Order: sequence, then C-alpha cells, then structure tokens
Amino acid sequence: MATEAGPATDPRPTLAVWKFASCDGCQLTLLDCEDELLDLTERVRIDHFLEMTPVEGAGGERARLDGRGPYDLSLVEGSITTAEDAERIQRIRSVSGYLVTIGACATAGGIQALRNFAEVDEFLAAVYAQPEYISTLDTSTPISAHVPVDFELRGCPIDRRQLLEVITAYLAGRKPRIPSHSVCFECKRRGTTCITVAHGTPCLGPVTHAGCGAICPAYGRGCYGCFGPTSRPNLRSMVAQLRHDGMSERDIQRVFRTFNAASPEYAPVPDLAAEEQDSPRTTTEIRPERPA
Repeated sequence: MATEAGPATDPRPTLAVWKFASCDGCQLTLLDCEDELLDLTERVRIDHFLEMTPVEGAGGERARLDGRGPYDLSLVEGSITTAEDAERIQRIRSVSGYLVTIGACATAGGIQALRNFAEVDEFLAAVYAQPEYISTLDTSTPISAHVPVDFELRGCPIDRRQLLEVITAYLAGRKPRIPSHSVCFECKRRGTTCITVAHGTPCLGPVTHAGCGAICPAYGRGCYGCFGPTSRPNLRSMVAQLRHDGMSERDIQRVFRTFNAASPEYAPVPDLAAEEQDSPRTTTEIRPERPA
C-alpha cells in the first residue's frame, strides 16, 4: 500500500500509531525502544504518530485526528467508548493495510470496561459536576468488536521486545513469534520459585498470557493478569486454587476485574466463584496491591 503523504521514491512502508480511550502507555513503549527506534526508522516511515509529532508525512502538514493515509501498518491503542470513536476506527481501518491492536485497552476494553458491569450514568453522576455534558457509550469495547484486526498484542503496557517482534515480522512478511503459554512458564525460565506453592500467595499466573517476564512473582507478589487470559484458561481450577489460598468470592471477582475485565474468557468467573462458596475453608478478604 503506497502513501500519498510521502515522496514516491521512498520505498519504506508507512507506519501510523493511533490512540483511543487509554493512558498512552503502550504508545510510549514504542518511543521507549530508543536505539532500536533509530534502526526501525530506516525500515519504516512513521507518517502519523501524534504522541511523537503534531505533523504528518514528509510534507510536514498538521496531522488530523483520523489521519490522511493510506498506511501500510497501523498500531492502535485504546478501547472504543464514544460514538465518535466508533466512527473513527472505521475510517482508520479503511486506510490501513495491516492493523495491530496494542495493549489491554485495545484488545479487551481495558480497566475502563468496569463500566460494562454497572450503570454508566451512576459513574457519570459521581465523577462529573455536570454529567449532562458528557457523551459516552454504556460500554468500553475492544477494537476487534468494531473492525477486523490482523493481530492483537496484549499487555498493560505491552512489552517492548514483543512490539519490535510484531513490527519486524510485518516487515519480513511472516507471523509474529509471540508465545501463547502462561506466566508460569516465565517463572520457571527465570528460576523463580512458585509463590503459590511455597507461600500460598494468590496468583493469576496459570491463566495469564506470557509477555511480562513474570515480574511480580519474582518480587514475591502474585500475578495480576496484566497480559490477559491465555487462549484456554482453566478457570475452574484457578478459582478453586484462589479460594484455597484464602480469597473470598468478592476477592476472586475483583482480582479478575482489572486490566482485562471484559475479556470473554473471564465471563465464567462470577459463577465459578459462587460455586466455590460451599467450601468449608474459612476465608478472609485479600486485596493484592499492584506493584509501583
């Protein structure tokens, strides 16, 4: 796909980076590539990236929110939470040859998808002095709920090395080599003793997609599920283990309703947690803290 913004003699494919409802952390991961980013720009031309520059393309024109295009590769961060965004993602899909969603917001709706389990008007009334001026949807949904997505890169935020792998794979015309195993594999690889087995610490590692390097367990804290569910999580066994480790039904629901709260794989959790209530073990409420 050629771009209208750059000179016809530039053979590099064009890259665009987009933001929807999100914190910008996954976009910043690309900028955090630093030395690799310099090498990357020799292979691709970054035509649209408002986090980096307010201009677009080789001509230096001011960038529009929905871009100009067309673009060979688009990286999309954030979830869809407004009617305007639902329209804008359609435009972005139409000008993107290959579209990759990056981060928990774009792949699962993000932590803002907590609204999906409550009345959004109650949140608006609690947060805003004049909620009548706020226009928003009742739900926060992933990009894939609105347009076809070519690849999803999970994480909150995404891993820098995995991002580079996705871009490199696109340039090489191959499938990205992103592991599909759980965080437990990463603990084994770095020689981390299982904190659940050794200390009875509640941990979502067995049902969480790898990619973080098992940072939390390495520092004695349970996995919080930042990278979302594995492809086939054994939730029944996971809920039973969390109950065994002292978590109440409320705790179990809360620990799954964070960065990837609206992941369809997690939908059975409330019912499973309720089923485990007949366990004779006395439970106490445990609220794991997210590492700073």
